[in-house]
Amino acid sequence: MAKTQSGWRSPWVIGFIMMGVVLVSANAYLIYLAGESAPGLVADNYYERGQDYEQNMLKRMAKDPGWDMELKAPSSVVLNENAKFIFTLEDKEGRFVDPDKVVFYAYRPSDVNADFSAPMSKLSAGNYEVEVRFPLKGKWDLLASVVKGEDEFNVSQKLNVKEK
Repeated sequence: MAKTQSGWRSPWVIGFIMMGVVLVSANAYLIYLAGESAPGLVADNYYERGQDYEQNMLKRMAKDPGWDMELKAPSSVVLNENAKFIFTLEDKEGRFVDPDKVVFYAYRPSDVNADFSAPMSKLSAGNYEVEVRFPLKGKWDLLASVVKGEDEFNVSQKLNVKEK
């Protein structure tokens, strides 16, 4: 009687298993990249904003005052609990700047209906704060927008909101 070889030792079976492992690994990597890359937010007037993009960026760079802007987030942000954000603004020489207004924006990359904004309260010259609650857990894109006269300057960061 002839001894039969196990199917697991066949090069065809090993090849199909390796192909499956490669496909699952590639998909896991693409899912990871989707979570870590640009949120893909689209402005309502994207066509108008895209017109003369290079000239607009050059104008914006020419007006850049070189301020040091920092948005400080709490160490941990929990779903539906108050979170206090601190914003500091200094000029090139380290003196505090007093802008016309500072607004905090929170963008949810996966759900535009969850986006919100809140004006930041002045604590002292160059120091502002806002206390907000996040309605959904997961990734958020934050933006602090400073308006001084006709000019607007922004600083952004990413945040992960957790459940209790």
